[in-house]
Amino acid sequence: MKLNTKRTVLIGLAFMSILAFWQFYDQVIPHLLENVFGLRTFTTNAIMSIDNILALFMLPLFGTLSDKTHTKLGRRTPYILFGTAGAVILMLVLAWALKLRNFPLFMIALVLLLVTMSTYRSPAVAYMPDVTPKPLRSRANAIINLVGYVGGIFSTLMMMILLKSEKAADGSSFYSPDQSFTPIFLVVAAFMAVSVAVLLLTVKENKIVAETWADVAASEQTGERELHKAGKLPKDVFRSLLFLLASVFLWFTAYNAVTTAFSRYCVAVWGADLSASSGYLMAATIVAIISFVPLGFLSSKVGRKKTVLLGILLMSVCYCSAIFITHRTPIMYLLFGLVGVGWAAINVNSFPMVVEMSTAGDTGKYTGYYYAFSMAAQIATPLLSGLLIDNLGLGYKVLFPYAVVFSLLSFLTMTQVRHGDSKPQPKKSKLEAFDTPD
Repeated sequence: MKLNTKRTVLIGLAFMSILAFWQFYDQVIPHLLENVFGLRTFTTNAIMSIDNILALFMLPLFGTLSDKTHTKLGRRTPYILFGTAGAVILMLVLAWALKLRNFPLFMIALVLLLVTMSTYRSPAVAYMPDVTPKPLRSRANAIINLVGYVGGIFSTLMMMILLKSEKAADGSSFYSPDQSFTPIFLVVAAFMAVSVAVLLLTVKENKIVAETWADVAASEQTGERELHKAGKLPKDVFRSLLFLLASVFLWFTAYNAVTTAFSRYCVAVWGADLSASSGYLMAATIVAIISFVPLGFLSSKVGRKKTVLLGILLMSVCYCSAIFITHRTPIMYLLFGLVGVGWAAINVNSFPMVVEMSTAGDTGKYTGYYYAFSMAAQIATPLLSGLLIDNLGLGYKVLFPYAVVFSLLSFLTMTQVRHGDSKPQPKKSKLEAFDTPD
């Protein structure tokens, strides 16, 4: 079996449009709420958490609904098409409401936009395992992640070009509220629309699904149909799924605590300004992007579970090392770069392991489970870490010990996962795995 690289890249365009939106949303919307509409930080944070709360039930719901959808466009394509179209329209409404400084209209459009984005994330991500044989999914997921990050980079570059930022007294950056934000809304919306349009024009879902599964052995297909018909997983597989989802929750709890609180850690522990964290976090992101494809190859050689465990250990060592660093130092670039490698090792392989336990008919549902547990961690970890830092008076020095504990807990739960791996596929060469069939 060979991975169709070109097709995988095209399928990744839907994920690219999604990450372009979230990069824009996470950076711009909080500034608009605080600096344009004058909301307090607590209220802004509450509004910014709506998407995570919606994800807890909407991602599994729409993943499951897409599993049961059968149209001429396919199972996933209708959700991607109408979800993107709805999101683009609502972004234009959002820009209009902002121009009018109409807060009620802005909030209505924002909530509807978040609901719309939640309707097609699971179907978009489930598209890849639908058309990729199981042994190839880690490498395919590496490409999907790589393409997705292009969307995030695009939005970041456009914000740098189109938006004027200023420095506050504490060293933090904010967008000048008297400038026009309409261009950035239009550019990101257009990018999303074009990305999905290219996908729809170049890839026909029903056709490639039929082609993919025609290449899979009839015995495997029969087994999958029988398992799906039974309506539940065998006990040992279900046990592995629970431990894997627990691991997802735990490593996201560790990682997101660091990424969300590190700027404040720099101020409280190092006495640096708020912008000190950006370079270190950027190092983690850049190295993760570079590592996606090589780690996809590695997992095909040593297995997904071993690659994930190595990633967790690497991140744990880096978190532990950071505890003993008391000031800004270039060593932090190395540590965060290694964190990026570990994070890439986890992300490339954990999602394929979850859907490996699914059947050909319910990958959308399992995709929803994966994202629900990751989102649950992103809701819980700011509250839990905040409780330790503020309410119990431990201060920001507890941040990296906190990350170490949850990272090691994820290692322990991951050792209990017995399913979801794939047998290494021997290849004549590394490049053969990326050949595109004629």
